Amino acid sequence: MTMVKKAIIGGIAVVVLGGIIWASVYQANKDVVTVQTGTAKRQDLTSIVTASGEIRPLTYSNILGEGIGKITEIVVKEGDKVRRGDVLMRLESVQPAADVQAQEAGILSADSSAQASDAALKMAKATLVQRKADLEKAKFDWERGQNLYKDQLISKQDFDASKATYDSAVAAVDAAEAQMAQAKAMSEGAKSNLEQNRAVLLHQKDVLRKTTYTAPIDGIVTYIAVRVGENVVPGIQNATGSYLMTISDMSVVTSEVKVDETDIVSLRNGQDVDVKIDAMPGKVFPGHVTEVGDQAILRSSGLATTQTTANTQEARDFKVVVTLDHPPDNLRPGLSVTATIKTDSKKNVLTIPIQALAIRSKKALEEAAKGTKGGSSVTLAASKSDAPSGDKSAEKTDVQGVFVLRAKKAEFVPVQTGISGVTDIEITSGLQDGDQIVTGSYKALRTLKPGAAVKVDNAEPKRDASSAT
Repeated sequence: MTMVKKAIIGGIAVVVLGGIIWASVYQANKDVVTVQTGTAKRQDLTSIVTASGEIRPLTYSNILGEGIGKITEIVVKEGDKVRRGDVLMRLESVQPAADVQAQEAGILSADSSAQASDAALKMAKATLVQRKADLEKAKFDWERGQNLYKDQLISKQDFDASKATYDSAVAAVDAAEAQMAQAKAMSEGAKSNLEQNRAVLLHQKDVLRKTTYTAPIDGIVTYIAVRVGENVVPGIQNATGSYLMTISDMSVVTSEVKVDETDIVSLRNGQDVDVKIDAMPGKVFPGHVTEVGDQAILRSSGLATTQTTANTQEARDFKVVVTLDHPPDNLRPGLSVTATIKTDSKKNVLTIPIQALAIRSKKALEEAAKGTKGGSSVTLAASKSDAPSGDKSAEKTDVQGVFVLRAKKAEFVPVQTGISGVTDIEITSGLQDGDQIVTGSYKALRTLKPGAAVKVDNAEPKRDASSAT
C-alpha cells in the first residue's frame, strides 16, 4: 500500500472518529439547558414602596384678589420672610379713601341730628309733664266749680270758664302726647340713620382695607404672580379672584407623593421614609408617613374617582403625605422628590432573588411527575397564565415555586413567600439555607421543564463590540 493511500485512509478514519465523538457529545448535551444559578440565603430584608411627587409645605396660603384696583406697590419679593400682618402690596386707594372721609363726615352730621332729636324728645317729655300738671289743676278747679255752681255759690259765667279751662288742658295734654310721639319717632329715625351711616362706613373701610394686602400667616413669599401696574379683580360667583402670590410656612415641610393602588394597602401612618430630592443629589432625608389618602385619583386626569361618573378601568393612585423630620433650610415648594417607604422589615430570613420565582400549572406538574410531555410550560411570576379559557380547573390552578439544582437537574419545588425587598423575596417554606436555585436566564426560566438536565454558566454576558463605545 502506497503512502498516499495510507494517508487517505488515516484521514477518513480521523473524520469518522471525530464525527462519532461529536455525535456522542451532541446527543449527550442536546437536552441540556444552560442556566444561571444563585443560592437561597439568610439576610435582613426590608419591604419598600417607591413613589414620586413634590415638596409642599404643610401650611401655605394663596393670596387672591379681594378688591378692584391697579397695583401701585409690591412691598415684598420672592424669598422674603414675612410675619402675619406684614404689608405685602398696595392698590390704588384714592377713591376708597375719599369715600371713607365722606362717610365719616356724614356720620358726624347724622350724629348731630340724632343729638338734636334726643333734645327735642326730652323737651316734648317735659312739656307733656307740664301739660298733665295743668290738666290736673284744671280738673280740680272744674270739679270744685261744679259743686259751687250746684250750691249756687258761683255764677254761670264762672262755671263755664272753669269747664273751658279744663277742656283746654285736656287738649293740651293730647297735643303734648302727639308732640312727644313725633319727637320719639324722629329720634329713632335719627338713630337708625346714624347706624346706617356707620354700616356704610364699615363697608367703605373694608373696601379701603382691601387695597392693602397683608400676610395671613408667618412664612416665606414663595411665588409672586403679578407686577406693578396690573389690575386686580375679586372673585365673582364660582370664579376665583386674581391670583397674587403664595405665602408658605416652611417650618413643617411635607412631600406629597402618589402611590399605586397595588401598594397602598401596605401603607400606614408612622412608617419610616427615605426622601431623595432631585435638586440635592446624593442626599437622603428621613421622614415618616403622616397621611394616607382614602380616595383614589385617576392617573390621566388627576380627578378623584368620586368627581367623575365615567366607569373607567384606567390606573389609579392614592395621595400619601410624608413629613420630613429635618428639612434643609433651602427647600422650595414644587421640588421633585422620590420617596422610599419602608412598609415592613424582618431580620435573618431565608431569601432568594425575585426573578427566580416561577409559576406553573398544577396539571403540568402532575404530567411532569408521570414523565409525560404535555403542558410543561413554566412562566415567570409576573406573567399571566397562557392556558386557554376552555381548560379544566386543574389546568388553571397555578403553583408557585423555584427550580432547585439536584444531581445536575432542575427540580421544581413549590414555595411559600413573605415580604419582598428591592431584589429579593422572603421564602417561608419549601427551601433550605444554601439550596442552589435557577435564577436565569429569562428565556430558560420560561421554557425550563421539571427534571431537565442543566448546565451552569454564571459568567457575565459578553458585550457586543458595537455597544462598547
